[in-house]
Amino acid sequence: MSGGMTSEESSFKREMLAALPSLRAFAMSLIGRHDRADDLVQDTIMKAWAKQDHFEMGTNMKAWLFTILRNELYSQMRKRGREVQDSDGYFTETLAQHPSQYGSLDLQDFKRALEMLPPDQREAIILVGASGFSYEEAAEICGCALGTIKSRVNRARQRLQDILQVTGESEYGPDATSAPIISRSFVS
Repeated sequence: MSGGMTSEESSFKREMLAALPSLRAFAMSLIGRHDRADDLVQDTIMKAWAKQDHFEMGTNMKAWLFTILRNELYSQMRKRGREVQDSDGYFTETLAQHPSQYGSLDLQDFKRALEMLPPDQREAIILVGASGFSYEEAAEICGCALGTIKSRVNRARQRLQDILQVTGESEYGPDATSAPIISRSFVS
């Protein structure tokens, strides 16, 4: 098999090259900017070359290329409609998220601390704190007095704070390194 072009491929190439000036003029009329028109023509030629087996020699090459160009332009316009131009990095800079590994580690610590509670306190804090039951409903579920549930929940909270070494509200959420990044994203 030789590495040269067949006569059909050569004919296809000649017809495609002959259509370039008209193709570029059409692209300019649609876009209005030389650089983008040239890019669109290049994309069109690349697609046409890749799909040359779909073109039937003897038919209108210019019409086929114009159709490819038009479809490519519409595809690019749809794509741009879904994308946000951020060449300055402004939008990217405002996207910030607390690193998930910290939350995962905090949850592991919390689970270990929860397991260290006496069973009655663990049951009470899970019913009221995690399951969303009222103190009255939790007391009914546990079969004890309302005051007993309140006391168990209070002791469980105190014990969890001691185990986790939490001293105040400032210890919840992002750490000192992450906080400025996250708070900056909400300022805008």
